Amino acid sequence: MDKFVVSARKYRPQNFNTVVGQVHITTTLKNAIRNNQLAHAFLFCGPRGVGKTTCARILAKTINCETRTPDGEACNTCNSCVSFNDGISLNIHELDAASNNSVDDIRSLVDQVRFAPQAGKYKVYIVDEVHMLSTSAFNAFLKTHDEPPSYAIFILDTTEKHKILPTILSRCQIFDFKRITNNDTVEHLAEIAGKENIQAEKAALHVIAQKSEGCMRDSLSILDKIVSFTNGTVTYQNTLEHLNILDHDYYFRMLETQLEQDMAGSMLLYDEINRKGFEGDLVLNGYAEFIRNVLVCQNEKAASLLDVVEGLQGKYISTAKKVSPAYLIGALNILNEAEINYKMARNKRLHVEMSLIKLSFLQQAIELSYDNEKSVVVKKKRVDGPVALRITPLQSLQIKPGLVKVAAPVAEAKLFIEPKVEENKPAAQPTEVYVPTVVKEALFVSEPGDDDVAIATLPKPKAASVKTGVRKSKLDQLREQHANATTLQKTEAIAVTIEELQGCWDSFVTNLKKQNKHSVVTVFNIAKLEVVNDQHFSITVSTSLEQKFIEQEKLDLLECLKGHFHNRNIGYTIIIDEEGRPKVEVQVSMTTREKYQRLVELNPLIKELRDKLKLELG
Repeated sequence: MDKFVVSARKYRPQNFNTVVGQVHITTTLKNAIRNNQLAHAFLFCGPRGVGKTTCARILAKTINCETRTPDGEACNTCNSCVSFNDGISLNIHELDAASNNSVDDIRSLVDQVRFAPQAGKYKVYIVDEVHMLSTSAFNAFLKTHDEPPSYAIFILDTTEKHKILPTILSRCQIFDFKRITNNDTVEHLAEIAGKENIQAEKAALHVIAQKSEGCMRDSLSILDKIVSFTNGTVTYQNTLEHLNILDHDYYFRMLETQLEQDMAGSMLLYDEINRKGFEGDLVLNGYAEFIRNVLVCQNEKAASLLDVVEGLQGKYISTAKKVSPAYLIGALNILNEAEINYKMARNKRLHVEMSLIKLSFLQQAIELSYDNEKSVVVKKKRVDGPVALRITPLQSLQIKPGLVKVAAPVAEAKLFIEPKVEENKPAAQPTEVYVPTVVKEALFVSEPGDDDVAIATLPKPKAASVKTGVRKSKLDQLREQHANATTLQKTEAIAVTIEELQGCWDSFVTNLKKQNKHSVVTVFNIAKLEVVNDQHFSITVSTSLEQKFIEQEKLDLLECLKGHFHNRNIGYTIIIDEEGRPKVEVQVSMTTREKYQRLVELNPLIKELRDKLKLELG
């Protein structure tokens, strides 16, 4: 029984023409050999499995070939080529720097460089994974690498160029290997499958190329595994099964159910996928990539960017025409967030199902309409049926159950409030109050005709509890502000005069006293007011601290002013006038000596008395 040799070794390239996907490097090396312009040191860097070590060996064999071809290839028939192919050549030395990375290993290599080749023209030293050498080993290698003998050539291979010392990089010709494209990988696999009499579908080979991510060695290993698994027949389905890849057909079906807002269909389809053993993060990642491909196909010119199995591009393009860009972008955001938070979720399945539920109702939640006049994309909320009534009752109004009349189309709603009738007093007329937009969107609205009227009954509001001296929350203030917005717009604004302003100011200060804000009250009392125009006034204070006190009450103050003057545009400016601040003389305590000097200035005899009595200052 013959010993099995894996395809990665059996079909390893033996000359530059058989190297796949690195034409820019092989052409450069062949021209350098043909023109006798070889450098003394090369650095081959790039991802794993793309042909770095293979090209290094081919280069070493070619430069010692006795009868090279005119295009710069090795003949594979001379003694040098035969000995190299048999692995007994004395002119080629390979060092694995991953396991021989010490200074002693490099010194041993340097000692070998001193001896000239017995046969052939060059001695080639291939150092694989050179980035694994220690700093001391690099320094020991530096002198020989900089000025080697004329017969010595060094070829360094690495997958991590950034770990190599700059002094080594500056002495090498650097060749950057790129990842092998899927098309090149598929062609090479098809060639090998033909030589091995393997029945392989092109779609299956394309899936293998995608899975290998540009690494030819990985793609050949995957092909060997699938051939062993399928006994020589490589099909699209058994390749998906062996590589644990989810078929694109599931994603097309998933998108179709979500566009139809069929939440149950999406859940059942995910259950089918889950029972086949696919993890939730794999589903989220694959579905996000699928949505990206559909988004790319919105423009048929960009369909060439798709890296999918041949024949699926047309299906992607036809699917993209049925879906709006808004849905695809929203779906990508949901899937991206779900994939990021997947590891933190305790219930993985529920986490994925919640994402599918959001996607099922995304089409209903967001619709894009283009404004013909402004050509601006506008987001609108879609309301197909009744919406629950949400209303915050105002404390100043006693609302009883009544009728809400909404004219079609819904532009404004008027709330008719029955006045409270007391004994021995005539009945008052009903009061009209304009209900804000929040209320009219929450009404039970049908679709009446031009003259029809939709009638809904308002529930009786609960009595609001009022606590004396407790400040309202910001949320309640914003709600009340929004509720009074329409009423203020319907009432004629009052011009700002110093009398009206001072009256409103005093009432606000009184309210601050009830809240026990004594420091703020003091600042408000000493502030000076001055009217600028009908909608603006200035507040003059003495220090920046007083300014901060007033700014802390900005929201409440503006609300009070807007309500008093019935004007939403009223505003003020705070001015700091330090010159107008009253000057206060400060009493500074004096020392004993200063007091003595002061007394001497008033009465010089005190100094004579002190000198006669020889007194000391305490």
